Amino acid sequence: MTDDAVLGALRAFVAERDWAKFHTPENLAKSVAIEAAELLECFQWGEPADAAEVRDELADVLTYCLLLADRLGVDADEIVLEKLEKTRAKYPADKARGSAVKYDRLPD
Repeated sequence: MTDDAVLGALRAFVAERDWAKFHTPENLAKSVAIEAAELLECFQWGEPADAAEVRDELADVLTYCLLLADRLGVDADEIVLEKLEKTRAKYPADKARGSAVKYDRLPD
């Protein structure tokens, strides 16, 4: 999923600006939330969102997520796949298909 070139480019960008000292897990997590809010703002009034703006904000969210994973020393692909397995167990396809209810409300 995540190309090594992307992570390398992010690391180089940060290093060139000496920003790593600001990239504490707490600061990066805050940045994820802030950028996610900016992404949500693209859809705030229910009108068609500007595709270029959505792409930029989504890139910002992904950037901070990847930087956070890197700072924590975890492989982003690995943790996504691990979480997918946990979610797959909570939401079996035969019970969850077409439903938006929480896993504890799925039919038995």
